[in-house]
Amino acid sequence: MPASSTPPKPILYRNGSVYSAADPFATAMLVTGDTVAWVGSEHAATSLADSSMDVVDLHGALIAPGFVDSHFHTTETGLALTSLDLTGVNSLDELLTLVAQAAGTVPGTIMGNGWDESRWSERRPPTAAELDNASGGRDVYLVRADVHSAVVSASLARRLSLSSREGWDNGFVVRDAHLAARTAVRSPESSEREVLQRTALNHAAAHGIVAVVEMAAPHIAPREDLLSLLSLEGPHAEVLAYWGQAAASEEEMRSILDGFDGRVLGLGGDLNVDGSIGSHTARMRVPYADAPHSCGSTFMDADGVAVHLGAATAGGMQAGFHVIGDEGLDTVIAGLEKAAALHGIEKVRASRHRLEHVEMADDEAIRSLVHFGTVVSAQPGFDALWGAPGGLYEQRLGTDRYLPMNRVGSLLSQGVPVCLGSDSPVTRMSPWQSVRACIAHTSPQERISARAAFIAHTRAGWRAAGAQNPLLGQLVPGAPASYAVWEVDELMVQTPDSRVQSWSTDPRAGTPLLPALDTGREPRCLETVHQGEQLFSRGELAGR
Repeated sequence: MPASSTPPKPILYRNGSVYSAADPFATAMLVTGDTVAWVGSEHAATSLADSSMDVVDLHGALIAPGFVDSHFHTTETGLALTSLDLTGVNSLDELLTLVAQAAGTVPGTIMGNGWDESRWSERRPPTAAELDNASGGRDVYLVRADVHSAVVSASLARRLSLSSREGWDNGFVVRDAHLAARTAVRSPESSEREVLQRTALNHAAAHGIVAVVEMAAPHIAPREDLLSLLSLEGPHAEVLAYWGQAAASEEEMRSILDGFDGRVLGLGGDLNVDGSIGSHTARMRVPYADAPHSCGSTFMDADGVAVHLGAATAGGMQAGFHVIGDEGLDTVIAGLEKAAALHGIEKVRASRHRLEHVEMADDEAIRSLVHFGTVVSAQPGFDALWGAPGGLYEQRLGTDRYLPMNRVGSLLSQGVPVCLGSDSPVTRMSPWQSVRACIAHTSPQERISARAAFIAHTRAGWRAAGAQNPLLGQLVPGAPASYAVWEVDELMVQTPDSRVQSWSTDPRAGTPLLPALDTGREPRCLETVHQGEQLFSRGELAGR
């Protein structure tokens, strides 16, 4: 801090509730600079308050550790927030109507995000010709909800010669055809890229998120995109970055990381072993129920996985993969076995390799993940969106296979470290909805308590990304001042038995209180602070 700067005044929050392991009954918290200095009772706060402090009356609001979104795509989220929102579209005709409306107002390529044909009566995406007719011959690029496929207009397809590429199907594009389309339409200039990134990070802060785990990869955006993100100045949600590029040796790994100046945590994230269920590209042991000719796609084999893991393990670096299908997970586990045979199981475990999604893991696979010390980054919103009877999972996989999916409860109970994220823009940023999705999982045996889910979305996110400060994600004296203030309808404690979904308001439980998530109204973020810096405020807290 420059000598001429005036130190910020301490902030005393009082007359609310503080989620703190140091005092489960705390109603007040003192913040000095970038550190939590004290948590305690209202009576003690009265004695503590003096004229040197800014005193904030919470009026019953909750202060809780800030969320970590453990799987995030910043620029993609910015693009989704500033393009056609197709997440609520319920039919093919509705989508085409929105495209026609956009044709009269949107300059350049018409872009949209989030459509999901599994909810439509037509059960099919639009064709290139239909998009041409709706747009009046304009270039159109509409990415599917899972971001692994898209639909494009005939005009864009002709311009990019997409029909000659692998993955083209009458306007629906996956794999190489999708990569070509995505690269062509999503190449913002540096100034535009910065605006998109700030839009996404500001949106995250407005939802109580203090850090996002960026899953960058060359097939998503060039290195310049990640370098731009890591160079953003000013207060914003912290970026914890991974780069999803495979390395064939420790030397190549160092070469890939050169230029990132130590700001990349590992070579992993969206390094794809397979694709997605929605786009029929997740790799399955048996064919899809609604595409019996296909078992999906494999982008890396076990030898490739093993070589990449070996390079990272030898270099003391965390590696990781995007993996969804059951055979895709078999490939990763076979690669872990090969890497452990060459480098030793202890070195593999010490590297804390992480896997993204892991939607289809049987008991044997979970035991293997425990054995290799692997971290899982899960997205509870997937089950909330697609896990209901008749939904996407059942359509794609059939009744017998779709229920035992997204097994957060089994992973945690068997000892796999789990952190939670949104995969934004695949699902919307709503950490409390992620917590609720864990409580109300489609499979009752996979449900976990609100407290376990909250920890997985806060403290566990920091640990999975290798944070060295053990107090990150907690509100105890000496911890970093990283928190959000929430307006809530009611505060409750879920019963300790994670299989019993009943709630208690009895303070004798001695457990910090969390919002009731069944009131029909999501907690509303009033303020977000990270390392003592205010990232977001609604301006509704007196004294702030």
